[in-house]
Amino acid sequence: MVDFNKDALVTTDWLAENLNAPDLRVVDASYYLPREGLDPRREFEAQHIPGAVFFDIDDIADPDSDLPHMLPPPHIFSSKVRRLGLGDGLRLVIYDQRGIWSAPRAWWTFRYFGHQEVAVLDGGLPKWLDEGRSVAEGPESNEERHFTPRANSFLLRDREQLVDNLGRGSEQVIDARARGRFEGSDPEPREGMRSGHIPGSLNLPFGEIIDQSSQTFLDKDEIRRRFEAEGLDLKQPVVASCGSGVTAGVLALALHRLGHRDTAVYDGSWSDWGRPGDTPIETGPAAKP
Repeated sequence: MVDFNKDALVTTDWLAENLNAPDLRVVDASYYLPREGLDPRREFEAQHIPGAVFFDIDDIADPDSDLPHMLPPPHIFSSKVRRLGLGDGLRLVIYDQRGIWSAPRAWWTFRYFGHQEVAVLDGGLPKWLDEGRSVAEGPESNEERHFTPRANSFLLRDREQLVDNLGRGSEQVIDARARGRFEGSDPEPREGMRSGHIPGSLNLPFGEIIDQSSQTFLDKDEIRRRFEAEGLDLKQPVVASCGSGVTAGVLALALHRLGHRDTAVYDGSWSDWGRPGDTPIETGPAAKP
């Protein structure tokens, strides 16, 4: 028996065995960077896990923000997901087309809005395909279902809170970006962004806790070791950050599975902090405690 609230991860074997359960819905939450030139919805309609619906991270977002795919107001989120047939009383399994990339962002989003029965498919669509499992084509839809949003502010941080934390240091900040971007030696993919990291933050690129051959999470002990090797104290509050709030979800999910249930995500992440302005920036390797 999988405890969605605790484990937050299911295997392809489990999903295949439970795919037709009446209280289960499957969600493709794939996302690609603009420079990649791929349309995740088109890729979804070409092939997806049978019965899955497409969760568009860029559409289910705050329409008034100038930052990419920021959390929408509760009424907008509720309206969007109910049309997908995702609502109260359902268990949700979320996957993406890379393996482990954007699905944890959607997992965190549902949890932020109070839906606890949500998990990520370990290995995502690539593992499903590698195992020769069936796929479907075209759009999918479910009967509308009511969704009751209950926003949990403990799981969300904004720039003002991160600036305030610089002086207090009450929360650890860990960045999921590649080390070159974190250290400021590699350019940011978004034009006009400054390079570096939030002062005092730690760095664990999300790919370093993923098995690159299977696109599944490493085992819990190894993930714990890698967090601790970067200087993270798992007994203290943590805020995850990244480029635009997507792969920070990978770290948040990993920490959740280690028992760190209240990991927050800096929604704007570097697309907010690294914009031209006066937010302070450090370069070079993280100064580990």
